[in-house]
Amino acid sequence: MPEHSASVPDLDHVAAGLVACLPTLSRALERHVDQDFPHPKPSEAQLALLRHVHAHDGVTVRESAEALLMKPNNVSALVRQLTEQGLLERRQDTADKRVAHLHLTSTARREVAEVNHLMGTHVARALRTMTEGELDALGSALGALVSLNRSLHHPAH
Repeated sequence: MPEHSASVPDLDHVAAGLVACLPTLSRALERHVDQDFPHPKPSEAQLALLRHVHAHDGVTVRESAEALLMKPNNVSALVRQLTEQGLLERRQDTADKRVAHLHLTSTARREVAEVNHLMGTHVARALRTMTEGELDALGSALGALVSLNRSLHHPAH
């Protein structure tokens, strides 16, 4: 565990601030995208799966569940929904017929790119309202947030 000079109350304050801020930030972004997206927008869980499959074409349900910190049966339900919506394809493994590999359809690729673009546009618009100092602080915090995300996904025992 890295050594740091922050006191426990300081760490508790930062943790409480992040716990309060991050979900509301996410909800505000979702609300903006919901208003602008011309198609039925996938749920956050569906979008997370679509983004994961986009980044890891051919991934299995089990691998997706592990990466997204979800139960395999929940991912299977998402796969079923997204397949019915024409956004995901299941292709049987040639060696093991019980295993399916997941692939985005061209519609899903287009819609995921559109959602990502809308999110980026809204965040960029909000960033343009901030001071140079605030932007510098956010830029400096990005690496720490990535590290925090990694720590929460893969906690040290």
